[in-house]
Amino acid sequence: MAIPSGSGSEVLRRVSIHALTDSSQILINGVADHIYTILSVIFCEQSGGAEQVYMQVDISAAGSNFIFLLEKQDIPADGTFVWSDRFVMMGTDELQVFTESATDIDVYCTYIDQDWT
Repeated sequence: MAIPSGSGSEVLRRVSIHALTDSSQILINGVADHIYTILSVIFCEQSGGAEQVYMQVDISAAGSNFIFLLEKQDIPADGTFVWSDRFVMMGTDELQVFTESATDIDVYCTYIDQDWT
């Protein structure tokens, strides 16, 4: 992606997943000519059992170039974990989350979407 030089838009957005499962789920599916600044990701355990969550970025949605941001983060029964470190994704990068078991974890993410199309 080229460095933006024209006009674009900047919008605050949110995305969520109810009842996260043990397969990788896309939280943000990047689009060409967009820059995403992730503000926070909140994981909330809903089933009454301790769990572990994972979060990764698939660079350019290649399916083989994963960068783990969060690996085996423990969440106690009925507990919450907040990822508040900001990071940037560009273009077709994908933000993915998952857990090791079929469980009931809700995920809520806030981010800034800069659109340069």
